[in-house]
Parts: sequence; structure tokens; C-alpha cells
Amino acid sequence: MYRMAIVVIGLCLVAGCDSDDRSSENASVRWVKVASVNTPEASGAGLSGTIRARYETPVSFQVGGRIASRLVDAGQRVEAGQVLFELDPRDLEQSVRVAQADLDAALAELETAAAETRRNRDLLAREFISDQAFERVELAEKASRERVDAARARLEQADNALDYASLTASAAGILLEVNGEPGQVIGQGQTVAMLADTGTREVELFLPEALGVPDTGRIVSPDHLTSPVTLREVAGAADPATRTWAARYSIDQPVGEMRLGSVVRVMLDFQSRAARILEVPIGAINERGEGPQVWQIVDGQAEPVPVELLAMDTETARILADLPDDAQVIALGTHLLERGMRVRPLEN
Repeated sequence: MYRMAIVVIGLCLVAGCDSDDRSSENASVRWVKVASVNTPEASGAGLSGTIRARYETPVSFQVGGRIASRLVDAGQRVEAGQVLFELDPRDLEQSVRVAQADLDAALAELETAAAETRRNRDLLAREFISDQAFERVELAEKASRERVDAARARLEQADNALDYASLTASAAGILLEVNGEPGQVIGQGQTVAMLADTGTREVELFLPEALGVPDTGRIVSPDHLTSPVTLREVAGAADPATRTWAARYSIDQPVGEMRLGSVVRVMLDFQSRAARILEVPIGAINERGEGPQVWQIVDGQAEPVPVELLAMDTETARILADLPDDAQVIALGTHLLERGMRVRPLEN
């Protein structure tokens, strides 16, 4: 009986150790929820675009100075010729006075030179001076006349500069932003506002390099109304950082109110390339300063996969990724994962 008890105790100890090992192993494995990637409809690929005006003009003064007053705010609708800002005119007024004084002095000098020419013409007729001496007098009058022309031009420039102290809208539109503030000293040509034309609307997109640039597509509104779009222009080169192409699409038949700056869903006709676009749950997207990525389970370990993010809504994200159609990705808690972490999918 004594030997039998020792054997039983030993077996229990071995079983307990084995149970502890399995418990420790299970504790080191993180259970994760996975989801299958989906392929969106082949007829088009949805991206997020921004409604922009066809013409967006930076507004700036043609002269530098200190802003005396700001008469508009961002988002305000303005008419052509409406005053937006005013500069302190004192320095400009002094410039006009200086230019006027220079012109008066030049006119007086010209009057003296013209009188000298008339006297010397009489002397030349009486042969009291030589032809060379009279030519020098004529050249002096011509130089005085040119100084008058130059002084008159400087006065006109000073008058124009004084007029430029009032900055007016070149066309009717909406002020997208206003940067100038009273008391601020600005330079010539420094942007103080951005004026968007109230006419034609466009949609701006940033297209992944791998997809190319389709010629056509459509805007899809939340109530499923569509507005056809046509490519108007595309950047001459891809952005070196994001590797995307900035493109503008003309809205052929606008449907509903398209407010400037609003984000819309655009379905572009990528044709065969659309099969490379995948749809995943929004929780599968993870960003850690190295660009967007999703996570897969490879040999029981979590491994990140770089992706290009195309569009997002409240539940799903559309990505461009090198994943098979039947791939599964970790759908939740991706911010807690590390490369090589042991994971196990939860049963659905």
C-alpha cells in the first residue's frame, strides 16, 4: 500500500506539471477575430474625393504694408469689386507726394532748358555760337524732357500703389480661407485669402500609382444618386512621398448640393484593375508611422502586410494590397499586435 501511494502521488505530480505547461502555453497565445477580405464589384472602384472649385485664386496685395482693416471672414460670399482688406495708406500717400515733387522739379528744369534753347537758337541765327554749342543745348533740353517723362511715370506708379491699398475681389465667389489680420505686416504678393469661383465644381482625387488614372467615373451620393465625372487634368508626376497622382474630374451633371470641401464617394471605371481592390473591416486597418497595414496569421504568428488605403466608411475600408481573394485578416485589436506574436483565430 505504501508503494502504491508513492506511485499515485508521482503520477499526479507529472499530470499537474503537464497541465501547467499547457496552461502557460495557452496563456502566451492571443485569441483574435479574423475576417475574410472581399472583392468589390468589378464595374468600378470607390475612392474618397473632395469637391473643389474649378478656379481657386490666391488673393494678395500688389504692394506691401501693414493691414489696417479686414472686412470679410472665411466662408463669406463676396461680389466682384467688393473690398476685402485695406492697408495703412500713410507711407503710400507720402510716396505720392515725393513723386509729385520730383515731377514739379523736372517740369521746372524742362522749362529752363526750353528757354535756354530758344535764346541759343537766336544766337545761332546771328552766328554768335557754333552749331556744336547749340546741339549741346538741344541735348540738355531733351534730357530734361525725358526726366519729366520718368517723373510722371513714377507719379503714376505711386498713384496706382495708393489704389492698391484697398484689396478687392477680382470675381464673385466664396472665401475658402482668410489669413490676413489687422496689424499684420505683409509683403507684396503674400496670400491673405483664397477665393473660390462660384461656378464650375470639380472633384479632386489622389489615385494610387498602381491603379493608373481612369478617364471616367461617377459620384455616388448617400441616397444613391449619381453624377458622371470626366477626367480634366492629372499631375505630371506622382507625389514622391505618397506615390499618388493628383487628378481633377469635371462633374458633368451635378446632382444635389455639392458644397466646397465636402467629401464624396467616387466610383471610377478601373475596369480590369478593379479586381486588385479589396474590402476589409475598418478595424483591420492599422497605422504605426510606416503607412497603413493589415495583419495576417502566418504559421500561427501575426505578420503585417503593407496596403494602400483607398477609401473608408463607417464599417469597411477599401485597400490595394497583395493578398489573395480568399485571404483572412485580423479584424480587431490590431493595435495590440507585434510582428511574430503567437495568435489563434476565434471560431465564428
